[in-house]
Amino acid sequence: MTGAQALVQALELVGADTVFGLPGGTILPTYDPLYDSEAVRHILVRHEQGAGHAAQGYAMVTGKVGVCMATSGPGATNLVTAIADAYMDSVPIVAITGQVNSAAIGTDAFQEADIRGITMPITKHNFLVTKPEDIPHAIAAAFHLAATGRPGPVLVDISKDAQQAEAEFVWPEQLDLPGYRPVTQPHAKQIREAVKLIEAAHRPVLYVGGGVTKSRAYDELADLVELTGIPVVTTLTARGALPDSHPLNFGMPGMHGTVPAVGALQRSDLLISLGARFDDRVTGNLDSFAPDAKVIHADIDPAEISKNRYADVPIVGDVGEVMRQLHTALAGAELQDLKPWQERLQSMAERYPTGWEPPVDDVLSPQQVISRIGEIAGPDAYFAAGVGQHQMWAAHFLPHERPGHWLNSGGAGTMGYCVPAAMGAKVGQPDAVVWGIDGDGCFQMTNQELTTCALEGIPIKIAVINNQSLGMVRQWQTLFYDGRYSNTDLKTNMVPNFPKLAEAMGCVGLRATHPDEVDEVINQAMAINDRPVVVEFVVHKDAMVWPMVAAGTSNDAIKIARDMAPDWEDEIL
Repeated sequence: MTGAQALVQALELVGADTVFGLPGGTILPTYDPLYDSEAVRHILVRHEQGAGHAAQGYAMVTGKVGVCMATSGPGATNLVTAIADAYMDSVPIVAITGQVNSAAIGTDAFQEADIRGITMPITKHNFLVTKPEDIPHAIAAAFHLAATGRPGPVLVDISKDAQQAEAEFVWPEQLDLPGYRPVTQPHAKQIREAVKLIEAAHRPVLYVGGGVTKSRAYDELADLVELTGIPVVTTLTARGALPDSHPLNFGMPGMHGTVPAVGALQRSDLLISLGARFDDRVTGNLDSFAPDAKVIHADIDPAEISKNRYADVPIVGDVGEVMRQLHTALAGAELQDLKPWQERLQSMAERYPTGWEPPVDDVLSPQQVISRIGEIAGPDAYFAAGVGQHQMWAAHFLPHERPGHWLNSGGAGTMGYCVPAAMGAKVGQPDAVVWGIDGDGCFQMTNQELTTCALEGIPIKIAVINNQSLGMVRQWQTLFYDGRYSNTDLKTNMVPNFPKLAEAMGCVGLRATHPDEVDEVINQAMAINDRPVVVEFVVHKDAMVWPMVAAGTSNDAIKIARDMAPDWEDEIL
């Protein structure tokens, strides 16, 4: 068969049922046999970045590898943002790109770009395939690499002549991947050392990161919390890994984290890091982060351990298996009395709740709008968020009760993530309600994928939180640049008219400008399931995200509102 036929056959054999893509000259040979495939659905996006984020959303909600496809040159480079995003957040996707004929590689041929070189730092691995007989192994290896160990993106770049030439199709019975042997089983000695620290700790904290979400180790986490009574904080990418309603879940730590979550880390004497990487948005100034805490750091990627914070007990392995073995080892252990520590954090949560001040003059509160969306949609809905203020409000005020129901761009902070990610999530979970919480700035970057949704029968619901500005940047300008709003005012005056724009793309467009209209438009959106819905909420432009730790400062400098901080003297045990 031709290399193109081999590529489609390989996709079917690895179980890929959906490809998000956009054809062009160098990938065109593959699109011909793809046309005949009954096992693989191709969804024609309007921009390759949308294909990449949609593959991420699909992967996040299904646990499978997401697939995106593009042509060479600008088609491939348009995937780079999504590939980088997937790399930062450890999302398993395979990006397949066409490349110019092998004889023309390196000659600056039409639509040539060294996409392998470009993506080398932001992929787990990438392949350049110039022979048709190498295609089956490359695809099998790419899917294996993307899904195992620490998940992430893999790129397969295939020259046009390799797609057109013929070769015998040979499916690899065994993958030959020298040097790739991810460790999943933790070392027993390290488990024993971790148990010793846990037994001695009076103020331990389970610092839960996105690795728990990627390994789907939710039951293991719940069991460990139930056994030990250790308080929990969940990072932005781990929201929902333990239900927010759990009495020992103190929320999200970090720059815009809750006071008890930040306080728990700062006052801890033992951090048990599970699939987290001590990101700067969590730690603030590293020199002052959790100064009295010893660290147990469990991660499947050994490169993350002690990268930012020294680990007293490093544990390399799958975080689910680590928690299972810790649970077994701690079952008969005698832990310290953690009740005083639990009560102190619960008291902190009661005294410093994360809330908002309602605006005056009947202007919509963005926090209340997002909260009502969560309450009306319910915890079974899937929620994707863009990046900025609305992302932080969504992280705090949506009902994070179900694991794996929260999608957002954590490490890269990619504006434009929301709409295509929601699209991918809806394709992966077609019977579920999928809401996107987007900002007016983010929405204008990738909203063209609503056309894809309308034509492909993907009825997502998008809330556009319209504060007529680039809100998070504006907040920083308010706080740190004396209110000099340089190029953050979008000066919309209802331009574009988001409901009309939605209707032009085949969606239903709704708008709310008054508090009395909020529930009405949300319920209208919930009742429409035959096409996408866009609901614009015109909100107060000066609403701010609190709490906040200024970049580069100590977490101890957290503010609960402007010029207001907790009295940490009362929190010292």
